[in-house]
Amino acid sequence: MMTVALPARSASPASSASTARNRPRASAAAAALGLAWALLAGMGTAHAQNVPGKKTSMLVAQAQPQPSVQQGQTFEEEIVPQRYANNPDVDGFINDMVARYDFDPDKLHALFANVSYSATAVKLVTPSTLPSVKNWRAYQARFLDAVRINAGVRFWRANAATLQRAYDEYGVPPEVIVGILGVETIYGRYMGNFRVLDALTTLSFDYPNTPNRADREQTFRKNLEDYLVWTRDSQIDPTTVLGSYTGAIGIPQFLPSSIVQYAVPYDGNKQIDLRNSPTDAIGSVANYLKQNGWETGRPVIWNIASDAGSQGIAQAAADGQPEPHWALAQLLRAGMLMNEPDLDLASEAGTPVTVVDLPTPGQPTAYVLGLKNFYVLTRYNRSFFYALSVYQLGQRVKAQLDATGGVGTVGATPGVPAAPGAAMPGAAPAPATAPTPAPGAVQPSMPAAPAQPAPAQSEIPPATPVPGVSVTPPASGGVTTQY
Repeated sequence: MMTVALPARSASPASSASTARNRPRASAAAAALGLAWALLAGMGTAHAQNVPGKKTSMLVAQAQPQPSVQQGQTFEEEIVPQRYANNPDVDGFINDMVARYDFDPDKLHALFANVSYSATAVKLVTPSTLPSVKNWRAYQARFLDAVRINAGVRFWRANAATLQRAYDEYGVPPEVIVGILGVETIYGRYMGNFRVLDALTTLSFDYPNTPNRADREQTFRKNLEDYLVWTRDSQIDPTTVLGSYTGAIGIPQFLPSSIVQYAVPYDGNKQIDLRNSPTDAIGSVANYLKQNGWETGRPVIWNIASDAGSQGIAQAAADGQPEPHWALAQLLRAGMLMNEPDLDLASEAGTPVTVVDLPTPGQPTAYVLGLKNFYVLTRYNRSFFYALSVYQLGQRVKAQLDATGGVGTVGATPGVPAAPGAAMPGAAPAPATAPTPAPGAVQPSMPAAPAQPAPAQSEIPPATPVPGVSVTPPASGGVTTQY
């Protein structure tokens, strides 16, 4: 077995200490919880019928995924060269690729004869045997740090015209795209140094022995298939592309199947380059979100009142399902109060929402309501923590632009005041073609200052790790299941 030094990420289990200071509040919430369960239980039929014609999804979005490894840390990758030469499973895969896509069998056999097994990739996707501890506050601090915010400001200014165009064409606000790229790779700083061909082949044919092994191998084989087709059609040497240990590629960390389905050559050169072209990354993320149902001008979250009764109802309704399936009116009838002063409860009564739970050891669990756009963010990475961090990072970056006077407006109608209820200060009006955003909507704004060149990656220091906290691996574009 060989070892190769690679930059990667590490983590350790989080502490789960609790304190007695929360007991009085917990007692009050428990009383409200009992009432909430009784009220919500009587709404079971309506619960299943909130989204007409759609079956209630049973897929649970984990609030915090598998432990990962710390960005920027160096470790030794363990590989086994030529493991897949004369491999019966690989030979069968090659025969299928020849039959379906007219590949040259000799070239594929020669290619796989030089693929290495990555023991490191297997280790990193293997679930931890230690109990998983979810810690929203530590996770939030990890991804909403000064490094990402400052880098996001620079990235936004350097790519203002492209972000404007993506908003005009796809309806996805700049801060949402900036939030995703910041959480994923800090705008291209950490894109992974695994050979994608090695990682995908390893996880296609040697996925660790877990309960979902068959499904995961099938997913990775589909990505390996799409990778080979994409690199052939794009005239890219498949042995040269680098990415994450799951085979995710570039600034937005798209898996090959997502590249084939959603990536666009947004810089106009007809060649998709997600590692070197911020323009392609921006357009591809916007297209991904739009194709997954992004609703222009609509909110991402609504805030719930902090009283014990409202929090108890939130606890009762928090079932982990990412797709909105409770009508807002159901929660209001159960007694939930909202912390959205400008929210029109009557007009939004039928709006489907999901209750997003955000646990932190030793503290009361926080809750917000997620709308359709929140659900769309979980299509990028099925984690409540991830989706809310993306949203909040984008809002923080936009607020910093506003605070420094470098923000203009995108698609605003002259003379129309900004809509109230924005999640962060300084929101701009919605585009003239979109409905007036409801409270909590992402409202785009653009920097008016001249574009500045993006900083060299060496100028951006690595994010400070949080001791004892495991966080999402920023390698998720189109990854619809946590590993």
